[in-house]
Amino acid sequence: MLVIKDLHKSYDIGHNKLHVLKGINLEIGEGEFVSIMGSSGSGKSTLLNIIGILDEKDSGIYELDGIPIEHLTETKAAEYRSKFLGFVFQSFNLIGYKTALENVALPLYYQDVPRKERNQRAIEYLEKVGLAQWANHLPNELSGGQKQRVAIARALITNPKVILADEPTGALDSQTTHDIMKLLQDINNEGKTIIVVTHEPDVAAQTKRNVHLRDGVIETDEYIQQVVL
Repeated sequence: MLVIKDLHKSYDIGHNKLHVLKGINLEIGEGEFVSIMGSSGSGKSTLLNIIGILDEKDSGIYELDGIPIEHLTETKAAEYRSKFLGFVFQSFNLIGYKTALENVALPLYYQDVPRKERNQRAIEYLEKVGLAQWANHLPNELSGGQKQRVAIARALITNPKVILADEPTGALDSQTTHDIMKLLQDINNEGKTIIVVTHEPDVAAQTKRNVHLRDGVIETDEYIQQVVL
């Protein structure tokens, strides 16, 4: 599903170069549930941005579903993101003046799906995450956990190959974190590939594989006995 070989990434900081990723080698198969961990500055967010086609590597190989990801125009990058990837963010990234239904349906709008069909599919995915009755509520009328469920439904609606979740529980209390991770486990058990970036060991323990970054390299990569919720 995802192949990364000898991946490097640097940023120019004034007159200096900051070498963030220093030769990452990583393969993630279809249906895996992987957490990427590491302290601040370890490179985990940079790696996720490259996987999410939000940033470009300097060198190395990145293939997504057999397709080399390199030298993309912004149009082609957007097309691949829409086709292959669903995103879940710590800050939810919901549009405040749109209802839960409209937020979930939005990716289908950009794919030119007719309104009736996208609204019908949005209701189905809201039902999947247990929020169908909240379809007509605005984000400011929802709790943090409900907002994240809306964001997960939005990520799923295009049936992407991979769900990328960047600190998805970072803004949530412990009980809501438990509920969101249980939902992600259920989605993974249906066969969806999920990659979670987190700094929380208890969140990582609820995935099936932990990749730990330190100073831009993979320090450990191990399959674990998942904590089933």
